[in-house]
Amino acid sequence: MTAGGVVAGPDGKLRCPWGLSTDDYVAYHDEEWGRPVHGDDALYERLCLEAFQSGLSWITILRRREGFRAAFADFKIASVAAFTDRDAERLLADPGIIRNRAKIEATLANARVLADWPEGELDTLIWSHAPDPARPAPRKITDVPAVTDESTALSKSLKKQGLRFIGPTTAYALMQACGLVNDHLKDCVARGSERAQGM
Repeated sequence: MTAGGVVAGPDGKLRCPWGLSTDDYVAYHDEEWGRPVHGDDALYERLCLEAFQSGLSWITILRRREGFRAAFADFKIASVAAFTDRDAERLLADPGIIRNRAKIEATLANARVLADWPEGELDTLIWSHAPDPARPAPRKITDVPAVTDESTALSKSLKKQGLRFIGPTTAYALMQACGLVNDHLKDCVARGSERAQGM
């Protein structure tokens, strides 16, 4: 292994180094991260979770994901858009999520914006910012950017439509998580998956 490159797990398979740090990460790395996600509600969920992650480690969000889903009506846009001020106060007291007022308010406000969009519009807008899938695979962690021109453009597009808490770094994390980019390292077992984009 080279510094920052793939690491062999207990099963002998090579993975991105972050994907071996906890059992939660192994499953998320192998089965979810970098796999294409479509559908407005599914993308809204990822958008919300990435916003809640801002300033925190992803494992903090991952371990509370079921709590988030319970608190936010499985991230059904129409349902969350109907949340009231009383719901917002309930969320602020919910130990199963991250109780950050600004992030909770942004989650509710974004649902209200998206509830007025035609079905499939969020999916189309997000995926219209996917870069060329043939770009070279990163060989080590330091080859993976935090922000790209595409994530900056996506952030601007979403903000222009009235969405909040989606800066360029959060937008790139969303792109990675939802398979718009394949940032599994070149020799990572997950990169070779038939479900991963950019093979």
